Amino acid sequence: MEKNRNYFVAIALSVLILVAWQFLYVNPKLEKDRAALEAQQAAQSQQTTTSGGTTTTATGTSGTLPGSTAATTTTETRETALAKSARIEIDTPSLSGSISLTGARFDDLKLKEFHETVDKTSPIITLLSPAETEHGYFAEIGYVGSEATGQVPGPQTVWTQDGTGKLTQTTPVKLTYTNDKNVTFTRTIAVDEHYMFTITDSIENRTDAAIALSPYGRSTRFFKPTDPSVYVLHEGFIGVLGDLGLHEVKYSETEEDTTVAPGKATGGWLGITDKYWATALVPPQATPYETRFSYFQDGRPRYQADYRQDDITIAPGQSIEVKNLFFGGAKEVPIIDQYEASYSIPRFDLMIDWGWFWFFTKPMFQMMDFFFRYFGNFGIAILITTIVVKGLFFPLANKQYASMANMKKMQPKMEELKAKHGDDRMALQQAMMQLYKEEKINPLAGCWPILLQIPVFFALYKVIYVTIEMRHAPFFGWIQDLSAPDPTSLFNLFGLLPYDVPHFLLIGVWPIIMGITMFLQMRMNPTPPDPTQAMIFTWMPLIFTFMLATFPAGLVIYWAWNNLLSIIQQGIIMKRHGVKIELFDNLKGLLGKKAGSS
Repeated sequence: MEKNRNYFVAIALSVLILVAWQFLYVNPKLEKDRAALEAQQAAQSQQTTTSGGTTTTATGTSGTLPGSTAATTTTETRETALAKSARIEIDTPSLSGSISLTGARFDDLKLKEFHETVDKTSPIITLLSPAETEHGYFAEIGYVGSEATGQVPGPQTVWTQDGTGKLTQTTPVKLTYTNDKNVTFTRTIAVDEHYMFTITDSIENRTDAAIALSPYGRSTRFFKPTDPSVYVLHEGFIGVLGDLGLHEVKYSETEEDTTVAPGKATGGWLGITDKYWATALVPPQATPYETRFSYFQDGRPRYQADYRQDDITIAPGQSIEVKNLFFGGAKEVPIIDQYEASYSIPRFDLMIDWGWFWFFTKPMFQMMDFFFRYFGNFGIAILITTIVVKGLFFPLANKQYASMANMKKMQPKMEELKAKHGDDRMALQQAMMQLYKEEKINPLAGCWPILLQIPVFFALYKVIYVTIEMRHAPFFGWIQDLSAPDPTSLFNLFGLLPYDVPHFLLIGVWPIIMGITMFLQMRMNPTPPDPTQAMIFTWMPLIFTFMLATFPAGLVIYWAWNNLLSIIQQGIIMKRHGVKIELFDNLKGLLGKKAGSS
């Protein structure tokens, strides 16, 4: 059973490697290759409900929702595109940019608190840009009308600003537009100190007849991320659509099917999400709306998340108010949670991809965030969180380590049983099981400490990889970004030699420390008698060192620290049970073999 125990450990570690390889390398590569192939295929025909020449009718309104036809087939510089229309400046503690008075479009937005690189002098993040630019990305609120309503606000509508001044968190702006039928639209745009815009439209019907119009919202971009997709992270279309629940639609899904239409919903939100940033539209929560996630390939390829509400009827001489929310910014956890609570937005926290095990992943982040706010360093927060997690699992781990210690004490009796039963494997196994039962030993005790570490590992990996709080978060020394791999390399003597090494040879200081601690932890136990098992146990730390070298530094620091705590814990328990710690003898034996072979 000692062999079986070691086999189980080896199998668990091997499965972990295969799963990690599949999820983190094979799947992203296949996804990237598939996207490249699809990009070379001929233009796909549009569905009739989204084609530019088709008219749709819904309870009194007619016309297409904008976006089906490209506004431009060429690109311009950002400066040229911004200069083409009058604009209202945006200036808040978190945002800078402008709103185009043509279409009242959000197409110029930068995030003041986030830079492109760790260098604080690098440019700040540009989130939204005009459609005419290479990385066009914008959001827009408008209406679909009919002949009775006249021209209603849309992409080409030129609004007039009441007065002058910029949009700040304390000074909203007011826009007006009166169409040829004498229907007046008054739009008030407000923004908070973070990333949420409130768009309030007052629509006054000055005609002699009732009119019906349908509000819409859309978020459109002319590009998708260039980095290969990663299995643990969703980037693309996203929305929580009332009773329809969470919808996560990949770019490739719309490239294949042109349009994904989840159906009609009441309440919720939808938009486009990147790893750290997102845009989201929040329609009026009491009015049903149709949703689409679309890909258009005529002209310039583009992706669009949009909704269209049911018709709103306005009697002659009457007015109504329509309120929409637009989020455009960084996916900071406390801010997203605050918006969910203050605006009553259903499951807005799912904008951050916590994964299937969100009930475990999110509390882990909250714990780390708590320690960060106290100590001011996410690296220290990771170390303390590891101690807390070890404490939570201490009773179980303590029991397992104690069982392992008892197994070592039973080694003489096991050898006697082996000598007694010889080649009778069935009798030997029965005798072993009886011995385990009498001594209250769990033969699989050695597996549990490692198996318990796996879900914690993946939860922490998720936290470090997807949360913007970890982006560019420094530790100490050369680790200036816990979400990026250790930048040093053994193969240029950690920067002492004046040349760069290939990415796959970036075996930094922390991965080496992790490998050493893993090696020491495995040497706490007797060397397996089987040569194959012994070889696996010898090479496994080295394999993990190379594999984890490309993982975020914060995760490698966690694994090394956890290994060290496990060594200490196991050593104390073994000493308490009067069991010899095999570490030093194993190291002496290994050094002796090395000396003998040389």
